[in-house]
Amino acid sequence: MRRSRFSEEQIIRILKEHQAGLGVKELCRQHGISDATFYKWRSKYGGMEVPDAKRLKALEAENAKLKKMLAEQMLDMATLKEMLGKKLLRPGSRRRAVDWAMTEKSYSQRRACALVGIDPRVYRRRPTRPSDEELRRRLRALAGERRRFGYRRLHLLLEREGWVLNWKKLYRLYREEGLTVRKRGGRKRAIGTRAPMAIPQGPNQRWSLDFVSDSFADGRRFRVFCVIDDFTRECLATVVDTSLSGQRVARELDRIAELRGYPCMVVSDNGTELTSNAILKWQEDRKVEWHYIAPGKPMQNGFVESFNGRLRDECLNEHLFSNLRHARQLIEAWRDDYNHHRPHTSLDGLTPREYHHQTENDQTLNGANL
Repeated sequence: MRRSRFSEEQIIRILKEHQAGLGVKELCRQHGISDATFYKWRSKYGGMEVPDAKRLKALEAENAKLKKMLAEQMLDMATLKEMLGKKLLRPGSRRRAVDWAMTEKSYSQRRACALVGIDPRVYRRRPTRPSDEELRRRLRALAGERRRFGYRRLHLLLEREGWVLNWKKLYRLYREEGLTVRKRGGRKRAIGTRAPMAIPQGPNQRWSLDFVSDSFADGRRFRVFCVIDDFTRECLATVVDTSLSGQRVARELDRIAELRGYPCMVVSDNGTELTSNAILKWQEDRKVEWHYIAPGKPMQNGFVESFNGRLRDECLNEHLFSNLRHARQLIEAWRDDYNHHRPHTSLDGLTPREYHHQTENDQTLNGANL
């Protein structure tokens, strides 16, 4: 707006001359203003002194400033609503938000940085770290093949392939690629005190047994009989069938023993198949100690319970089984992968089969030294 060539002091002085008796037309001709301008001045400044006019001018300036601030704040709120899909927690997402505000909303760099909450120096400093595109592609491929693996096991698999990288860098790439695995199931409740289970000192000293249930696509149920070596964490058998009696369990244990020999101890729960006369006769004839855990305490059989969780999470929940043959093929393939290819974190990243061979080699060396 064009500024007036008269200041407030001059306008009030002209109005004072009119109050002293000078006519409107003469005042307008003397000062070179129109009648409309005079009457507009009188409606605005009539009865005021010079200090009052200065205060009015300051109030008008402050009011205009507040209106501008309010308009800018409303514009910022609308921009933030359009900008924010998720919280801007990282410098990269904040930089992209600043670029969008400058391009789409014509913001200045300083104002866009203040809106997003990033220092302009941080915005202007672009990262110099490599993109690691080849590593990202391999990480995505492994995560696609093993959808239930977290970054720790993916790190072990990459190291097996020859990649040398820090686990913290892998975790950053893992998060940036959106590969985080959500945990399934309800929360665990700790009841009472827990004592650590004694770990056997060699292979074939103690086996753990348990059953897992699932269903086919048509709704029929089937069961999986799982046998674990507690020392090497090897899965010795996954027997899949619609019915598994005590006699069938005894036959499967004999079949495993033909390959590995009989264990010193077997740990199981108190299921009807495992407390049947067939099992009682089997343990008496084979001279195998059988330990039954306390009722309602599955944590006392923690090795096989942990295995059951992995089996359900990585195999049973990932497939829809059409029939018994289909279930046996997929579960047996997963068991072979579990024993020979899947790294086990409690075994220092080795597979159960590798750990078994390493233990046998160590025992052979120790025997030779003795």
